[in-house]
Parts: sequence; structure tokens; C-alpha cells
Amino acid sequence: MALCLSGGGYRAMVFHIGAIWRLYEAGVLGSLKRISSVSGGSITAGVLALKWKKLTAGPAADRAALEREFVAPLRALASETIDAESIVLGLLLPGKISDRIASAYDKHLYHGATLQDFPDNPRFVINATNVQSGVLWRFMKPYMADYRVGIVESPKIPLAQVVAASSAFPPVLSPFEMRLDPSSFKPASGLDLQRKPFTSKVILADGGVYDNLGLETAWKRYDTILVSDGGGRLEAEEEPKSDWAQHSYRVLNLIDSQVRALRKRQVIDSYKAAPTDAIHRKGAYWGIRTDIADYKLANALNCPRDRTTELAEISTRLKRLDDTLQERLINWGYAVCDAALRRHLNAGLLPDPKFPYSGGV
Repeated sequence: MALCLSGGGYRAMVFHIGAIWRLYEAGVLGSLKRISSVSGGSITAGVLALKWKKLTAGPAADRAALEREFVAPLRALASETIDAESIVLGLLLPGKISDRIASAYDKHLYHGATLQDFPDNPRFVINATNVQSGVLWRFMKPYMADYRVGIVESPKIPLAQVVAASSAFPPVLSPFEMRLDPSSFKPASGLDLQRKPFTSKVILADGGVYDNLGLETAWKRYDTILVSDGGGRLEAEEEPKSDWAQHSYRVLNLIDSQVRALRKRQVIDSYKAAPTDAIHRKGAYWGIRTDIADYKLANALNCPRDRTTELAEISTRLKRLDDTLQERLINWGYAVCDAALRRHLNAGLLPDPKFPYSGGV
């Protein structure tokens, strides 16, 4: 079983907290063999990876441990705006915007940890997009790789840099530049690009540019796929801006919307396929824009459509969310994850769901 965590800035990061809360409480989290993430989902996954042993050491779910080790650090980050300051300082002072984002992640969440601090099981995969080769760059504890450029074994890359690369939203937070020693690559491990400058200077952008659901690195290996989607939606514009900067930004959002739609269709079609079909997968999808009524569960948690739509409209930023908004997002991620699991994976899921925080969504 694999879990995929989508992009979507702080909105997705906090929404995924709720989903993981329910998976942990119901005993599903410990059954995962792979957790694949992009962008905002990678911020959440990075903390989960570092805290994995503490969360899974006991025989049962421990709410106090979950809140202390996993929820609290992420909520503290969500209370800080880090993108605006990084952009302004990056434009006015020496240094890259993405490096400032990495520094903020390290200060608030990762504290010098590297990929070698990840657990061996489950396998955490944090995905970025290699702007040079046009394919995914995958960060894992055993290796980091781009199938065209090659493999670097046992990378000691700081986790803050890994997550900054994965969440380098274009155009303002990307690219993330990673300098490497070409001799660190495993010989003959790349298809056609294992040479300089591909092996000496790697230019990365948000993993969602290639795959906004983080589906690619789980799809071929696992027959049960869980997808938590905190991604946004492209809104219609009566008069799109025509200057090059705003027009380019609009086109990038169009491309992102199309990538997300195609990936979502892929996973939903796989659930519906016959068991004998090669594309068939078991699992469940839940999204921040899902209508919980679609699961047709008599005892689903009360999540009015107008309230959850408000949460889905939060901008894709690394911008401060107040405590009430954070708790609503966590409650919503928890509730819709629960409904999806009980509708499609295990109708008798225990314990019975109860919002993590009073106030609902």
C-alpha cells in the first residue's frame, strides 16, 4: 500500500495533517510501504519521515505523541509567512529565493536533518522536477535519481533543501539549484544524460510540474494506492492579463491544472477497472474539493459543502494561516479521508471518527 500526498502550499500541507491523523488513528498508516510526495505534501512528508519511529514505536495510536511530534511543528510553520519575505529579500539581496525557503524549512522543521535520517521502512520518496532533463528527480534515503541523468547512492542532502526543491513553485520560488560532484554518480546509471552539466549542476522545480499528485513513484510498484489531494483549481478569467509576466503565470497554472486532471483521471479509472485489467488498482482518493456526500455514507462527519469549498479556495501560498483556519483544514482532511477509506477500503474502520478539533469544518 502506498500513500501519495499532493502539492498545494500550506493549504495542502495542513489538509494532509488531517488525513494522516485519521490514517494513524485507524492503524492504516503503519501498513504503508511507500509515501510519495510533491510540493506542499513534501513539507508534511518530511516531518512524518523524521518522526516515524517515535510515532510507530508503541502498540497503539497515541494522540499526544502525534500532536507533539508531528502536528505541532507543522502548525507552527503554518503560522509563519515565509514566501513573501523570501521573494523580496531574494530580489533585493544576493542569494536565491529557493535557498531562503530552504533556510526557513530548516529553522522551523528539519534542524539539519538529511535524507539519511529517514526510516528504512516505509520508503519515503520526495519528488522534484528536473528542468534540464524534463523528468522527475526522486529523493530517497538509499539514493536520489533521474533515470536519464543517473543515480547517486546514500545522498546526504539536507532535508530542507530536498523539500525546497520539491516545493519550488514556478515562477517565483523556482528554480532550486543543486551542485553535485559528477563522480558521485553510479557509473552507467543514466540513460542518456550522465555527463556535465547534468551531473554537476542540477536545476530543479516543484515536483507538481511533472506530477501534482506524487503518483508516478508509487504507481508501478503498488496495487493499493491512497491519494490525498490538497491541490487548487484554476478559476475562469473573463479578461486574462496580456503582459508577459502575468500571462506566463496564467499559462503555467493552465498546464498545472491539466497535469492534475490527467493524474486524477488515471487513478480514478484504475479503481474502476476490472481486476483483470493491467491498470486496476485498489485504494481510495480524497480531495480538498471533494463533496463528502458523494461517498454516500450515512455516518460521515458533518462537512457542509459551502464550508469545505471555502477551504479549497485558500491560495497556494506559504502564507500564514490563523489557528481557526488550520483546525478547519485539519478537520476536513481527517473527515474526507475517513469517508474515502470507509467507502472504498474498509467499511468497518475503527475507531469511529471524531473531529480532531471542536468546531468542525
